[in-house]
Amino acid sequence: MAFAQLVSYSSSSPSLSPKPSLGPPIAAPAGCYSSSSSSSKLLAAPLLRRRRRRHSDSARCSASSFSERRHAGSPSSDDTVELPLFPLPLVLFPGAILPLQIFEFRYRIMMHTLLQTDLRFGVIYTDSISGTATVGCVGEIVKHERLVDDRFFLICKGQERFRVTGIVRTKPYLVAQVAWLEDRPSADGADDLESLACEVEAYMKDVIRISNRLSGKPEKEVQDLRRNLFPTPFSFFVGSTFEGAPREQQALLELEDTATRLKREKETLRNTLNYLTAASAVKDVFPSS
Repeated sequence: MAFAQLVSYSSSSPSLSPKPSLGPPIAAPAGCYSSSSSSSKLLAAPLLRRRRRRHSDSARCSASSFSERRHAGSPSSDDTVELPLFPLPLVLFPGAILPLQIFEFRYRIMMHTLLQTDLRFGVIYTDSISGTATVGCVGEIVKHERLVDDRFFLICKGQERFRVTGIVRTKPYLVAQVAWLEDRPSADGADDLESLACEVEAYMKDVIRISNRLSGKPEKEVQDLRRNLFPTPFSFFVGSTFEGAPREQQALLELEDTATRLKREKETLRNTLNYLTAASAVKDVFPSS
């Protein structure tokens, strides 16, 4: 069961500075650092706290890294396209902002190619335990800066989801055939989806409020979190905030039903709220000296 924990919130849009603040990487692969914008990462899930092994080559990928399973309902082969892939120990969602620093040679080659073509590549989750996922998200480069030593600073934005259907080549970098994924029409109606999205937003606001109290921040009313998003993009936004639980995020990314995704997020937030409420009660009874 995943739990979410607040780290920070800002209603402003994430900065698109060409020089993102680059902190130490979290299980970062060779050749790339990522840094999270606090305004685009509202919630984290470090309460899972499963200690994962960190391997500097965790993003090194071969054709055998991908499961050969096929899914019923996957788009036909006529809908597949070739896409360069960047395996990372994180999950990118549609609409989310991802700052990256590229320094490994093979990925610098990729960036040189992308900057002369369509600026799009696939971000796909990988770790040393579960391997490389078959579902990822397109990252579109919206800002970039090339440094004198040929490193790159990038700001990317999540676009379409995709499923890997085959490997084209693995050198100098991974290129795959992918099919696009879209959520299926929900059996719940549009009104039910809207109601479910509102419930999820309410839980998020409560989590933020109690988290602020626990961290000693002044309690103030949390502003609109949905920002006029329809239920499907809002469900992706919520998933992107569970930053400390990449496997849970990957499971949410792979779901092809908005209602199922929102229900799973609602359950995670409800469990988080229960945890934080209990922690707040303990703090009130035993205040720190």
